Amino acid sequence: MSQPASANAPIQHGGSIVGQVLARHGVRCLYNLCGGHISPILQGAKHHGLEIVDVRDEVTAAFAADAASRMTGIPGVCAVTAGPGVTNTVTAVKNAQEAQQPIIILGGATATVLRGRGSLQDIDQLSLMKPITKWATRCNKVGDLVPKLDKAFRVATEGVPGPVFVEIPVDVLYPKEIVAEWYVKESGADKMKGVVGSAARLAMKGYLQHQFHMPHLSLPDLPGLKDISPFGASEHAQVAEVAAALQNAEKPALVIGNQAMVNMTPDQADELASAVRALGLPTFLGGSSRGLLGRFSDIQFRHKRSAALKQADVVIVAGFPFDFRLGYGLKINKKATLVSANLDATALTKNRKPDIAVQTHPGHFLMQLAKRAGSAAGRWSRWFDELRDREEARDAEIRSKANAKGPLIDPIDLFLRIEEKIDDDSVLIVDGGDFVATGAYIVRPRGPLRWLDPGVFGTLGVGGGFAVGAASVRPSAEVWLFYGDGSSAYSLAEFDTYVRSGYAPIAVIGTDASWQQIARDQVQILGDPVGTVLRRTDYHAVAEGYGGKGILLTDPAKTDEVLDEAKRLAAAGTSVCINAHLAASDFREGSLSI
Repeated sequence: MSQPASANAPIQHGGSIVGQVLARHGVRCLYNLCGGHISPILQGAKHHGLEIVDVRDEVTAAFAADAASRMTGIPGVCAVTAGPGVTNTVTAVKNAQEAQQPIIILGGATATVLRGRGSLQDIDQLSLMKPITKWATRCNKVGDLVPKLDKAFRVATEGVPGPVFVEIPVDVLYPKEIVAEWYVKESGADKMKGVVGSAARLAMKGYLQHQFHMPHLSLPDLPGLKDISPFGASEHAQVAEVAAALQNAEKPALVIGNQAMVNMTPDQADELASAVRALGLPTFLGGSSRGLLGRFSDIQFRHKRSAALKQADVVIVAGFPFDFRLGYGLKINKKATLVSANLDATALTKNRKPDIAVQTHPGHFLMQLAKRAGSAAGRWSRWFDELRDREEARDAEIRSKANAKGPLIDPIDLFLRIEEKIDDDSVLIVDGGDFVATGAYIVRPRGPLRWLDPGVFGTLGVGGGFAVGAASVRPSAEVWLFYGDGSSAYSLAEFDTYVRSGYAPIAVIGTDASWQQIARDQVQILGDPVGTVLRRTDYHAVAEGYGGKGILLTDPAKTDEVLDEAKRLAAAGTSVCINAHLAASDFREGSLSI
């Protein structure tokens, strides 16, 4: 048997190679839930300087990788064990695909010699993962690890970004000596006598030689895969065409979506923000682009987007498909010059054909447009005044609905108070329906790459993983996690992860004892709350059971006191769960999305 490695001389194995590749690509954290199939990956990554963040559910590991990708511009990576470990990530992987976020899922697998023979947790993982990833591949020998992992990073980020799955069998990860013992034991070759035994042992030796010493081969790109970010002559010509349209515009509008931020490092995000400010267009931000212009901006508008787009004469949609959020393109003035910049050729024209369709990275497009169009200061003052009047009227209307006197906690009043207390260095995460959607009208991210929501897939359960990812890559930031009481149950167990890892997010659960996003319209339309009723559960006590600090908030007079205490505790390194019992609210009636 092999002897355990000392701390100064770690065993070299396939997991060491994986760790080396991840470190070379700039990955700082590996998110995982341990399993015998992947243990060498964790040890190898640790040896190469990565922080190993072990969570309580594999889907959390994938969501954490997603958050890390959004906030750093480097693909986030998670490692999960074979079978149910891989299947547990499916929702998060599909969410990343829909949000076009580059993440890499390393999936353990049974030994290559046992595949398909009924070993523990052995399923056809590639067939499962292929439809929800850009590329799903398997490493069949140690020599596959470097080229396939390098290609995984390239595929995840090039073209339309998205998730990649790499299956790594257990016998490709462990040391050769250990694998040799397994092979002999599983085959029974150690008990075979004579010529048969010799032949079996020789076959095992030959197979091991193939597994561990065959050189790797270079891998071709996938069909149709190309990097379409750099600008060529045709893209520059389109930029010039858009700049000319802006010269004649009287009521322009800019909509920036999630895709404009993908693959953006913090420095690049700041560069994009400067470009958007230089353009000076009335700007609406959605998804991960929220916060791009900071807490307050003279050119940013948060309300009445549909009304503005119906009046605008030039509309630029950067990284935002014409889906339900834009009324499938029907909410945009039919007479407007419509410009769309998108990495996805299909999304450029789906539901509404733009006058100018630019297939490129939307963020890079806006940077080039800012250079070409020049300053627009004061050119559309009347249009800005009209939009600001609407903005201020809507903000005043929202504030007028706040009830600070009770009984229980009014969600609008709660978010208005939170908005005034959020640190400048903060990350905001939303996971829920009715409660967090109310908050989206009120709370303002303080800067780029500081707003995390699931995206177009509308996934509940992202909160715990997003909080883990945010806290791991931005340890100095104040992390706020806004939960609905329904969605909180998906990942409340990650308070255990926060405590073990030294993370200190502030989770605010809006408890109304209901799946309220659904109940509002269901009760009105069908007259029956069936399936939507919850309890006012002691979520704060659950968090305390995992080692965090729980606070029950039922008295509006104590809201400021509770928020201040939560901030103090978080600053001292303690994770906090505020269980806010909500009063009934009609703020979002008629808001069902289907």
